[in-house]
Amino acid sequence: MSLDTSTLYLVATLVAALLGVMLLFFGRQERIAALNWWGAAYILGATSVSLWTLASHALGEVPSLALNAFGFVACGMVWNAARVFHGRKSNWPGIVLGALLWVAAITTLLPENAALRMTIGAGIVALYAALTANELWSERRRKLQKRWPAVAVPVLHGFVLMLPILLGDFLRPHDETFSTSIWVTAFAIELVLYAVGTVFIIFMLVSERTVSVHKTAASIDPLTGMFNRRGFTEATARMIEREAGAGRPVTVMIFDIDHFKSINDRFGHAAGDEVLKLFAAVVTNTLRISDLSGRIGGEEFAALLPCSMEEALTAAERVREAFATSGIAADDVPVETTVSIGVAGGPALTELDVLLAAADTALYQAKRAGRNRVQAATEQPLALEGGKRKIPGLSAHVHRPEIVSTVQA
Repeated sequence: MSLDTSTLYLVATLVAALLGVMLLFFGRQERIAALNWWGAAYILGATSVSLWTLASHALGEVPSLALNAFGFVACGMVWNAARVFHGRKSNWPGIVLGALLWVAAITTLLPENAALRMTIGAGIVALYAALTANELWSERRRKLQKRWPAVAVPVLHGFVLMLPILLGDFLRPHDETFSTSIWVTAFAIELVLYAVGTVFIIFMLVSERTVSVHKTAASIDPLTGMFNRRGFTEATARMIEREAGAGRPVTVMIFDIDHFKSINDRFGHAAGDEVLKLFAAVVTNTLRISDLSGRIGGEEFAALLPCSMEEALTAAERVREAFATSGIAADDVPVETTVSIGVAGGPALTELDVLLAAADTALYQAKRAGRNRVQAATEQPLALEGGKRKIPGLSAHVHRPEIVSTVQA
């Protein structure tokens, strides 16, 4: 059964145009710039191919070939969409460079060099496909689990495009019927498959990105930008397990901003929010990058440090001192900013809730003692027996150290 090549190309362009409209619709609805780029590229490419298919006989050779320049711009837009999707700037010179190279080729090469023109055109499209694949591959650090199909599809598209051209140039350079052989029909079918497959991949990437964004949003406190209770719990569970496997101790801090209710009552909730953001910045800037911290409620914050109790007490004192000397004011009235801190450490694989409970007890001791101070837990909390069995060589006997002296301002 023979297939009409022109009909196949028209079907491909129709499919691409419909997919382009769908991408534009969802791009505007979801306010995703990359979808708008992809949609516009599909529509422009479909328009270019359809005009060339329908009007090439009515126009001269050079004008009809010049219509393909819009198709090369569309290829550049697909590459640019991948850049925009990953937060990079638009590359306008790169978008139009392929079209400029094509125009230069058809205006300088003689008609008898049609095979060379075809090779140049295929090379431009294959280059854009490779750039698109590279753009997606370079973002593998983002841990999108389905990254490989997004890379494989443009690579295969470029390979399918270049293979018949290269075979025609190197194996059968004098066979004038090669350009009208089954390869052309196969490529027209591949265009349809590529258009449909790429859209599936686009929506796969967008969907995975959306899930990731929602998951991040569910773990982050919107006011301070720190972990919320859920995010802090999930992150610290991983750290506790990792540090236990290496036989290293962990220590928890609980921070409670002193007299926070009176700050809200005197200066308003806007000033209270500024104090919360200030304290979050103090904690983030004072603790190490390896330490985890989060807002676990109201004016309460917590941190998990992979270090000994002595090191944690020193770090807690730095936080207390930095916050006390922050010098924030509301309506030109200085706001007293102090914080009480409870610190507790425990043996390997002690659960976060156990550590928090011990630190919380120390925190209330600090408040009863006059606030604006760091208080260490009097005893290490007991790890769960099941947890201790997971660590080879971990003794069932838990050492209970003497009371750690209070660090006071």
